[in-house]
Amino acid sequence: MVLELNASDDRGIDIIRGPILSFASTRTIFKKGFKLVILDEADAMTQDAQNALRRVIEKFTENTRFCLICNYLSKIIPALQSRCTRFRFGPLTPELMVPRLEHVVEEEKVDISEDGMKALVTLSSGDMRRALNILQSTNMAFGKVTEETVYTCTGHPLKSDIANILDWMLNQDFTTAYRNITELKTLKGLALHDILTEIHLFVHRVDSPSSVRIHLLTKMADIEYRLSVGTNEKIQLSSLIAAFQVTRDLIVAEA
Repeated sequence: MVLELNASDDRGIDIIRGPILSFASTRTIFKKGFKLVILDEADAMTQDAQNALRRVIEKFTENTRFCLICNYLSKIIPALQSRCTRFRFGPLTPELMVPRLEHVVEEEKVDISEDGMKALVTLSSGDMRRALNILQSTNMAFGKVTEETVYTCTGHPLKSDIANILDWMLNQDFTTAYRNITELKTLKGLALHDILTEIHLFVHRVDSPSSVRIHLLTKMADIEYRLSVGTNEKIQLSSLIAAFQVTRDLIVAEA
């Protein structure tokens, strides 16, 4: 017998004292084995509910087993963690995602290009649910799934946009770079945080002196932190351009 609950919906102590306690406390007469209680998104449960669950687990350990599924282990109280065996599941690899996406595309008769498939895998970061959501949204919005339509649908900057932004910051004067990037952000509805994430990947790929790279990454980390606490995007964009232009001058000085 299996009881499956979504703990993010039923997250209070009442659900522990009610359905879960009733299910766990009754014994099976005609069937052998254990009962199974599955709690999905258990990290959303309140602390009182988790403490109550701990007592239920201890009391009915002879005939019931509990499976807790969560995204953030730190939100599960230590008393519950100590009573469980942990299984960690990492993101899916492209080799596992692509065959399943191809199956869905074939069944749903979706018009998709090769670069569109690569974009889906890249933006989903190993999350199959996110990949399917992006696939469905892009197909409904544009009718054809390509790299450009996928990036447009998710509001993510295209690789060509990132290349232009980097070119402006490194090769143009401050005023021109700021004006061009602001116009591009407004035209395509880009968020500075997304631009910063893509540029960060680029910085790691470029061969540059360690001291210069460390200086730039430190500045980018400061900007990312300030964005997370709700600062003005225009001021932080100015700071990002300034950091790249100082870096450019450092590279020239070291050459």
